[in-house]
Amino acid sequence: MRAIVFDRPDCVALREVPPPQLRHATDALVRVTMAGICGTDLHVVAGHFMGMEQGAVIGHEFVGDVIAVGSGVTQLKVGDHVVASDFTACGHCRWCARGEHWECPDRAFFGTGESFGPSLSGAQAELVRAPFADTTLAKIPKGVSDEAAILVSDNLATAWAAIERARLEPGESVAVVGGGAVGQLVSLAAQAAGASAVVVVEPSEARRAFASANGALPADPREARTLIERLTEGDGVDIVIEAVGSTTTLTNALELARKRGRVVSVGAHATTQWPLPLARCFADEITLSFAIGDAIRLRPRLFGLIRSGVLDPTLVIQDRMVLDQAPEGYRKLKGQQILKAVIDPRR
Repeated sequence: MRAIVFDRPDCVALREVPPPQLRHATDALVRVTMAGICGTDLHVVAGHFMGMEQGAVIGHEFVGDVIAVGSGVTQLKVGDHVVASDFTACGHCRWCARGEHWECPDRAFFGTGESFGPSLSGAQAELVRAPFADTTLAKIPKGVSDEAAILVSDNLATAWAAIERARLEPGESVAVVGGGAVGQLVSLAAQAAGASAVVVVEPSEARRAFASANGALPADPREARTLIERLTEGDGVDIVIEAVGSTTTLTNALELARKRGRVVSVGAHATTQWPLPLARCFADEITLSFAIGDAIRLRPRLFGLIRSGVLDPTLVIQDRMVLDQAPEGYRKLKGQQILKAVIDPRR
């Protein structure tokens, strides 16, 4: 089958690879009808995650049709149209029972090497194997498009997890550091949850314009503090969401929070250490936390928000392409020419 693979650092390639097979009774095989290119994939291609071998299939966001199921799969059948979570979970351990699927000891993350569990072949391909299919996959309900569903699988789930972890109360102010797809979806989610104002801090003029057109106050990083002080009478915002995944942006996020403010990072961090401004965090009672999207837990809620028209995550999709155009999609995303791209592997 055809697939997009990790060729070498900063390079992907279209290759013929062996098709996946059912390995366990709880597996399903899915014919992919849509795959996403995500900011996390840029980290993968850059070589930031361990265990990415040459020729490994990339990609962790996909929608498709079930073509085979193992004998232990009870909730799905051949022909079902499904969306996957970007990672797998067993569905029955104590972590899964608490709705904390990311902590499942059987977790594996599609197409990201071994940084987050055992290596699992990715989804930018014609076929993909989905372990623990009854938990990992979900049928796409009526009223939810494939493009909306694929964003629920990762980017929108990540954005909503940030708002959930921040415990946003209606009327609170929010700053989002980073105006990529996740940052823009954090902005939309914060607005849907009742934020009084959302400031998107982003160096790209095009991304600031996108934020402005979709209800946020845009700010260049050099001007963000001045804008936020004017907006909050010098206090700083109640909540800051860091949506890039670098030590620099995390430091910047802390600087924008008010005393007793909450900072949540949902960027995919690969750096092992970071100098926390400890004295300031202690004196100002800053809360710092991290969140990872859990589509398995959040899918029903997010599907409901999409079906009701409260959220339209598809606004961030700016390119639609066929499989052999994926390397160009990576180039555009890295160059910040687009927020998000989706691929049709059937063409």
